[in-house]
Amino acid sequence: MNHFPNPIRKGGISLDVNYELYKVFYHVARSLSFSDAAQELFISQSAVSQSIKVLERRLGQTLFTRSTKKVSLTKEGEILFKHIEPAINLIVKGEGQLLSAKESGGVQLRIAANDTICRYFLVPFFNQFHKQYPDVHIKVMNASSQNCAGFLDGNRADIIITNSPNPALNNTMHILPIKEFQDIFIADKTAYPFEEQELTLRELSSQPILMLEKTSTTSVFLHEQFLSHSIDLAPAIELNSNDLLIDLASIGLGIAFVPDYCMTKHAPDNLYILKIKDKIPPRKLVAAYDSSLPLAEPAKFFLELLQKPEY
Repeated sequence: MNHFPNPIRKGGISLDVNYELYKVFYHVARSLSFSDAAQELFISQSAVSQSIKVLERRLGQTLFTRSTKKVSLTKEGEILFKHIEPAINLIVKGEGQLLSAKESGGVQLRIAANDTICRYFLVPFFNQFHKQYPDVHIKVMNASSQNCAGFLDGNRADIIITNSPNPALNNTMHILPIKEFQDIFIADKTAYPFEEQELTLRELSSQPILMLEKTSTTSVFLHEQFLSHSIDLAPAIELNSNDLLIDLASIGLGIAFVPDYCMTKHAPDNLYILKIKDKIPPRKLVAAYDSSLPLAEPAKFFLELLQKPEY
């Protein structure tokens, strides 16, 4: 087994680190099975057992309690696993980052965001980035804001841009606020002639509401707003596209709930923004990246672009 040369000594204790031994320990500790670990590592069960014995001898600690039916971590094993697990994950993520760059034929920037954010917010940033780094391949992955967090956890994206609040964001991610926005209700002027009125959410609930599907952060947010006024929201139509919501609102099928930045100069002229008496708090667009991995210079530049006020 390979190990790092020149062991470090501290207080007379050898800190010669053998990655293979710790990798075996990680797989056994995670599965609590010598046979499962052997299958995952493509080695024999006796090799797994021998590696654990060697590691226990080196550390002078018993790491597993063994019985005929099960394996469990000792207190010392649990302590070691808490340190080994993030270290192994960091190595796997780093390796994945290198392999991904190799597969793309060079440096690439992997970004995950939902369709709406890509179309209505990110396009000018992609343009500016390409001018600065014309040789860097931009890989854009579309997913819901909640699913984007999974791309980051799985090291399939370098940066994600999502709506916030987003329950899928976690404390391993570094989160940068980018832009505050307001969610709005829009409707056709003829089908829903409320332009001169200020509606409450309860009054609005009696109208056909068009909104994103229930798994989206936007849907969760809107349901929470209605529940805060003791109103059970029953949407008329749920879709996975804000563009479709705008299209359906423009032909009078209902009142759509969309982010304000979707209402660009290209929005249909017959649509207007309803006045809502019950204040709906603003939300934010945020960028997030894995704080345990170093960012390449192109990724750092893209984050800087996102935070420039002129955009």
